[in-house]
Amino acid sequence: MTNYDLIIIGAGPAGLTAAIYASRAKLRVLVIDKSTAGGQVKTTHQVANFPGFVEPIPGYKLAQNMYKQAQLYGTEFKLISNIKELYLTPKEKWVTLTSGEKFEAPFFILATGRSPRLLNLPGEKELAGNGISYCATCDGDFYKGKDIFVIGGGNSAMEESLLLLQLVNSITVIHQFDELQAEKITAEKVTSNPKATFMYSHEPRKFEAVGDKIAVEIENLKTHEHVTLERDGVFIFVGMIPNNELIKGTDVKLNKYGYISINEQTMETNIPGVYAAGDIRDKFQWQITTAVSDGTIAALNIIKHR
Repeated sequence: MTNYDLIIIGAGPAGLTAAIYASRAKLRVLVIDKSTAGGQVKTTHQVANFPGFVEPIPGYKLAQNMYKQAQLYGTEFKLISNIKELYLTPKEKWVTLTSGEKFEAPFFILATGRSPRLLNLPGEKELAGNGISYCATCDGDFYKGKDIFVIGGGNSAMEESLLLLQLVNSITVIHQFDELQAEKITAEKVTSNPKATFMYSHEPRKFEAVGDKIAVEIENLKTHEHVTLERDGVFIFVGMIPNNELIKGTDVKLNKYGYISINEQTMETNIPGVYAAGDIRDKFQWQITTAVSDGTIAALNIIKHR
């Protein structure tokens, strides 16, 4: 078993920020992630709302900058590594990888994030971040004056649509039901906007890049007829899923939606010494800047109590 002062699960903005702060304070820090560093940021085409960058920065570049900064201060990484077991109690905390390696620390930060609920349709993964987006705040600016599809009809889809309608030329909403599922007041704001049109009782079946456009094959659920339409981009809002499978095997408390419950002032969970930061924790706003804030708060509290 290898001992560290702090182990961070998740190499997104929250985890990387915590690593930077803790490593600068001379803690021995290990960051573990099943993918490469960056979280969802690395799949975002451009980031235009991160303070300090006057010009938009590619998401992968911002992620790499955070990763290199953590490395600079001595953070160690186990990337593209799968966790076999996570054991968290007030007295004992350790993690084992499928490779057989085992790591122990008195402090853990859980920063596993969340993932967009995918439609799992042909072309979706290939075009994610390059014509298909899951975040209006992140990518809306890049579709100013353009025509886009919005897929979904729930609260998140309509709230995001309201933001997009301030930027784009038009949106075409594809929704599987005969009416929107969003709260009435939100739905009415979208339906009353002349820039919005709706394809009710329809579902997408395939995505394909055609030049600088995205072609979407759409099925009419009542007639089963298929039509292919082109737009400048596609925004998919069919829900988000907390990446909590690993955490479910521990005694860390989750809320009814599957997010980690924490002390808002310290980011500490119900288990002393175990903290949560970023999109995996119970919160109201999911942004890069709020993830960075969470990571900062968690790290500073750990530094204070080490």
